[in-house]
Amino acid sequence: MLFTITVGVLVLGLMVLVHEWGHFIAAKLFRIRVDVFSVGFGPRLAGLVRGGTDYRWSALPLGGYVKMAGDTPGEERSGAPEEFLSRPRWQRALVILAGPTMNLLLAVLLLAGVFTYRFERPAFYEQPAVIGDVVPDSPAAAAGLRAGDRIVALDGVKEPRWQEVLVHTAISAGHPLRVSVARGGEVVAVVLTPRAESQGRVGFAGWLPHDPPVVMNIREGSPAVQAGLQVGDVLAELDGEPLSLSAREPTVVSDRVQKLVGASTQLTIERAGARQTFTLQPAFDPQEKRWYLGVGLGSRMITARLSPLEAFRASFVQNWQTSGWILTLVSRLVTLRASLRSLEGPVGIVRQSGEAARQGWLPVLNLMVLISLSLGLLNLLPIPILDGGHLVLLGIEGSLRRDLSLAVKDRMIQVGFAFLMLIFAVVMYKDIARLFGG
Repeated sequence: MLFTITVGVLVLGLMVLVHEWGHFIAAKLFRIRVDVFSVGFGPRLAGLVRGGTDYRWSALPLGGYVKMAGDTPGEERSGAPEEFLSRPRWQRALVILAGPTMNLLLAVLLLAGVFTYRFERPAFYEQPAVIGDVVPDSPAAAAGLRAGDRIVALDGVKEPRWQEVLVHTAISAGHPLRVSVARGGEVVAVVLTPRAESQGRVGFAGWLPHDPPVVMNIREGSPAVQAGLQVGDVLAELDGEPLSLSAREPTVVSDRVQKLVGASTQLTIERAGARQTFTLQPAFDPQEKRWYLGVGLGSRMITARLSPLEAFRASFVQNWQTSGWILTLVSRLVTLRASLRSLEGPVGIVRQSGEAARQGWLPVLNLMVLISLSLGLLNLLPIPILDGGHLVLLGIEGSLRRDLSLAVKDRMIQVGFAFLMLIFAVVMYKDIARLFGG
């Protein structure tokens, strides 16, 4: 638990601190006086004052904050040119925009760094969305979808790849999806509603990707060796039946071999773009009391180390796609077509960070990318207390060619603060309920 909390606090704190650092740098560039740059919140523990700025460590290490001179409508102002509200609107807008920009830039740079070390993903992510299996009693089964159907349209998205399908489904719990599939030369249109599953209330449709197993290793002296199978071969068919790995049938090949009870089988594989068929005679393992072919199977993976330019390009594309999915989820929350249960608050982020850290540093970096991207985008929402709300106010003032009264600004900030506190309270309640299995 201590490890989880420590990692979670560091991850969440760093993302918030980067956001505030963006505001700080922009303010310094425009010679706006920064009174406080704090790492953490609450009482000041230590620090130093330099150039009129109190650089401090504070008691609660969940990020930090920047306090610029004259940046609060209700506080006393001297009207000095170094005060935030004394600067031209375009400068104020850039200072406000710098925070979310730093989060978005960090997301791209972090992921690009990951991709230069290892770019890895399941091969089926980039494949046409051919259904390999349908879970019984699932929304997909109820809609009449079958193995072999190819999804050609999903809520207006034409010819989606599996990655698009899986993410779109995950953010659509309780939201009807219009789906068209190609089947036997015709297109069948259905509507299904993914159900919410797991602690994160992730949408589940019940369709599983067509993911032919690939030979990862071969048992010495086994029927696979005798037949001439090689590591990297893709198993396409067993006795004419298509093969596809899935969470529902992780041992699909082994299970089918047991049913043969030693009878020979025809195995069709793909190698170097060509199909070949082998005849194998299963062997019996007296210790495990099972028939076997002698192949260790896994999913096909795309693995590479990208050049810095390729990594940056791939990172930008993936972050752009993820941004679209995040904004889609936000729009559904606003229109009440999605539940707040699908959001993670600070407790959930801390828990996920700890779980990622136990798997290694790459999962932690991937989680940091998602948090930083989400923080940057959500801060641009037009809610008065957020950066996006401040930008909207500046836009209104620019169109009116005069500043709104301090009383109006103060009231709008109060309303925005109350709204965010309500959302925060609900999300925190859901976080804690999930933590205790509720």
